[in-house]
Amino acid sequence: MNEKFKDLGFYPADILLPKEADMTKWAVVACDQFTSQPEYWQAVEETVQEAPSTLRLILPEAKLNGPDVDKDIAAINASMKKYLDDGVFKTLGDSLIYIERTQSDGKVRHGLIGMVDLDQYDFTPGSGALIRATEGTVLSRIPPRVRVRQDAPIELPHVMLLIDDPDKTVIEPLTAASGEMEKLYDFDLQQGGGHLVGWKLSDVQMDGVADALTGLCSGEEMEKKYGMRGAAPLLFAVGDGNHSLATAKQCYENLKKVTPESEWASLPARYALVEVVNNHDDALQFEPIHRVLFGVDHDDFMAAFKAAYPNAYEGKGEGHVIEVVWEGHDDFVTVPDPKVQLAVGTLQGVIDEYLKSHSGEVDYIHGDEVTKELGGKSGNMGFLLPAMGKEQLFKTVMADGVLPRKTFSMGHAQDKRYYVEARKIK
Repeated sequence: MNEKFKDLGFYPADILLPKEADMTKWAVVACDQFTSQPEYWQAVEETVQEAPSTLRLILPEAKLNGPDVDKDIAAINASMKKYLDDGVFKTLGDSLIYIERTQSDGKVRHGLIGMVDLDQYDFTPGSGALIRATEGTVLSRIPPRVRVRQDAPIELPHVMLLIDDPDKTVIEPLTAASGEMEKLYDFDLQQGGGHLVGWKLSDVQMDGVADALTGLCSGEEMEKKYGMRGAAPLLFAVGDGNHSLATAKQCYENLKKVTPESEWASLPARYALVEVVNNHDDALQFEPIHRVLFGVDHDDFMAAFKAAYPNAYEGKGEGHVIEVVWEGHDDFVTVPDPKVQLAVGTLQGVIDEYLKSHSGEVDYIHGDEVTKELGGKSGNMGFLLPAMGKEQLFKTVMADGVLPRKTFSMGHAQDKRYYVEARKIK
């Protein structure tokens, strides 16, 4: 391992890519997208058909609680083994990959693929770890995901970690130097996902990344950016895939219980493949994550909402403003005396309490139009939330700990990370 990375919690990895594949069919969007739109995943099936694809290596969350989930997981593990046995993959040893992702809006997002040390990651609120969750982790969501990962021979990441690099010292220098790197892939992503290009970093470029990341960890940087002298440095904040990374952590912790401590460092499952993105990347936009309730009575819910916030009123005003949609209704409700910092916290607290004593389910939706379409159906309700400014993310996590779960999303659903790279975890 490159010694320059040893204290950073982020390292070059042995990365798997397909030797020969139609890359448009190979790459599919993160499994936690389009969970309430089965037609999207049906379109992916029709595009992929029998071609080698990461579709065969991941479980869309729409199927996570389905009646055939055990068969689905067994089929995924079998496909992973078959792809390995059949030589579908080639290995890029001890590598970092620089990527440029053209989004649906035409902007280009820049990223860096490597692996993180799960011993340096903690999703506990208020943690001082080098790698931290930004949002509350729902512990009940981890066990079913552990079932998917625990017997899998390889992992495919949709985790995106953010660095707070306003001077653009880590990733951006690679943009101008891409001509000096080996190009690995260059293709259009399916289902309106934009375009993706990837290059392998040289040894000199990897050293430069390590030096720049080391600079971001310094006490001077922590004081300059957050006004905190002596605070535990926060180098990576989880932007996307919080529960995926928490699942990897849990699987590793489970292995530690049955493995001598002297062997922990050599466990492939100690590490997880991620994409790192600069929070100051011009293409990176924070989008709100909306809520849709299914199978609820809107009068009952609004009564519960107004019981929690007696001063709430219909229309826009000063305070937390939330758009509320149900069949034949689309209006705003304002909470002038919120008890928490963000509108998402105001709403989520009521939803959580309501569902404890009432039937119904909640889903977390990306996109205004989809939320309105689903919320406007009989028996449903949609809630559209304002976006959080991304400049507040690191400061808030440093000062206050995690945000409410599902507070923000980095871009639209079709702009989420697509599965391309893989890594052996057994």
